[in-house]
Amino acid sequence: MTLVEEYLKKSYNLKDEHLLKLTSTNDPNNPNQPLEDSSLWPSYKNMVAKFKQITEMARPNDRVYIHYSGHGGRTPTNYPDLKGDQGVDETLVPNDLGTNDGQHLRDLELAQLLQNMVKKGLIVTVVLDSCHSGGASRDEEKSGYYVRGLDIIDTTPRPTESLVASPDKLMQTWDNLTAGGRNVTAAGLLPQPKGYTLLAACQDNESAYETTFEGQRHGAMTYWLINSLKKLGSQITYQSLHNRLLANINSDNNKQTPMLHGEGDRLFLNSEGTSYQLAVPVMNIDAAKNRVQLKVGEATGVSKGAEFVIYSPGISDLSQTDKRVAVVQITEVCAVDSWAEIKQLLEENTFENIEKGASSLLLNPGVKLVRKVRLLLTDSDFSELENIKSTVQGHHYIEFVSGDRVGDDFAYQVRVNESGEYEILNKVGEPISNIRPALKVDEPEAAETLMKRLVHLAKYQTILQLNNNDPASTLAGKIKVELCKAGVGRELIPFDEPGNIPTVDVDEYAYIRIRNESSQTLNITVLAIQPDWSIVQLHPSGSGYEILEGGKELPLRFNTSLPEGYTEGDDILKVFATVTGTSFDWLQLPALDQPKIEITGKSASNPLEELFSAIANDDSSEKNVTRAVFASDEWTTEQVKLVVKESL
Repeated sequence: MTLVEEYLKKSYNLKDEHLLKLTSTNDPNNPNQPLEDSSLWPSYKNMVAKFKQITEMARPNDRVYIHYSGHGGRTPTNYPDLKGDQGVDETLVPNDLGTNDGQHLRDLELAQLLQNMVKKGLIVTVVLDSCHSGGASRDEEKSGYYVRGLDIIDTTPRPTESLVASPDKLMQTWDNLTAGGRNVTAAGLLPQPKGYTLLAACQDNESAYETTFEGQRHGAMTYWLINSLKKLGSQITYQSLHNRLLANINSDNNKQTPMLHGEGDRLFLNSEGTSYQLAVPVMNIDAAKNRVQLKVGEATGVSKGAEFVIYSPGISDLSQTDKRVAVVQITEVCAVDSWAEIKQLLEENTFENIEKGASSLLLNPGVKLVRKVRLLLTDSDFSELENIKSTVQGHHYIEFVSGDRVGDDFAYQVRVNESGEYEILNKVGEPISNIRPALKVDEPEAAETLMKRLVHLAKYQTILQLNNNDPASTLAGKIKVELCKAGVGRELIPFDEPGNIPTVDVDEYAYIRIRNESSQTLNITVLAIQPDWSIVQLHPSGSGYEILEGGKELPLRFNTSLPEGYTEGDDILKVFATVTGTSFDWLQLPALDQPKIEITGKSASNPLEELFSAIANDDSSEKNVTRAVFASDEWTTEQVKLVVKESL
């Protein structure tokens, strides 16, 4: 904790009365008695008291930083009505656990203490340098690394009366924060953050390690956190900070994956944020082969030949083109990581200016793939489209074929109907539903709007069709997804319409049950593909994915809805599972005709959209990328469909 204290005092001129610290330093002459007075120990009573003291002394909009370096543990739950008779509570382990008064600081208690701060309007950052998996991998430790966690579920009888709140209040707060479900972070201990930001040392199925840095023993998370802040300064977003933590910790020890939950675009210890920009971190550097490893891969849509530009360390605003260091090109694609060769060093930069954790941004997808559109238009209408298509960003998704070229394969058809409106049809000539509002030919910028709609539909449909088609994949058929309704008590009942698409009323609760039938832990993301042609991440909230252990299932509750003006629509829930956790931000689309996510400094479409185009396009002459997928053992996807109707 000395690293953290020194940094906070020096960087923020922190006064002693604003720094509350609990430590337990080993006395070499008496291992059972810390050097500090017992009033300064991180005991259960002292930890709870300090949380309450901070909440009481801080004023709304004050910044609160909480850092825990220590052990995580598990113990039989105090709340069987919430977690079941066999449930466990994830905990922080106080130093007095072995005494008569010692007890665990449980997940429900920590959630309540943080919620009290949020309710008061405090700007809270929480860093947990501990693990909550029980230290299951202790027997596989890397040389010189030690696990920060207990290796058993602690069943020793201990005091259970909470100093935080009554059991009823703790359970009610937890239920509210998790929306009555299991919406817990991939760090395992806390619900998805609402009103604060959480940096955790590892996923809940991993271990947090400590080892020697610069001659002293530190937690890897704590060391690299302070190292990054010292090097990059505090005017850095949590996402950029996490990128550097991920690169330096995970690339050195792949059994520990730091996690970020909450507002990643917010500046460190600040209420202000930056515009959201889709970028990926540099994970590793191989100077001998003139290449770097990027945190993108097949599951996130990168293709061989794609070009990225790498920025100086700590740069979050990617519109700063003068901060670009190098251009790299993807040469080797894996499931969620790729190797890229250095093609050009920019300005006065050298290879040494490239660092782990630096941001990179797609410049060129490397593959030109299009979706053909058959035009059933007059010559004047066709000329109007030709004149504007080159000015529309993303136009490379669309290639026009004339109406008399009936032998061409195409995805869409466009005509002008009797009302003088552009109309988009499917291959068999049926109007595509929910393309609204109607688009009159003589409206200002009508042709440009039509072009943007075609591009949007192409992206939407290829995301819908995305699948791992390798039948030899070890994950083939290993994710089972069911749509369910609530039965008696907590029972979930699959919709009793085998082979049919279930129909659900608007504003009705339904459930999706996801089961991992593989033997390995997978990371789950659920996307909602909606009738207004939008795609949003349904689960989890505030994080890219949720852990699902082998043989376990994940029930998720959701509330059905329809866009304004709709009386019926199809909702598709698409579930992705990856061996290595990854973000699926690239897949999200706004509703049709709504402004897209602007990504400063990007001159081409994002990588995942290129993958969608490659999978969906039937014109083999356009495809110069083979996707037989040596990485297919590391990701899979399944989807289910339901009809949502407005009740009469």
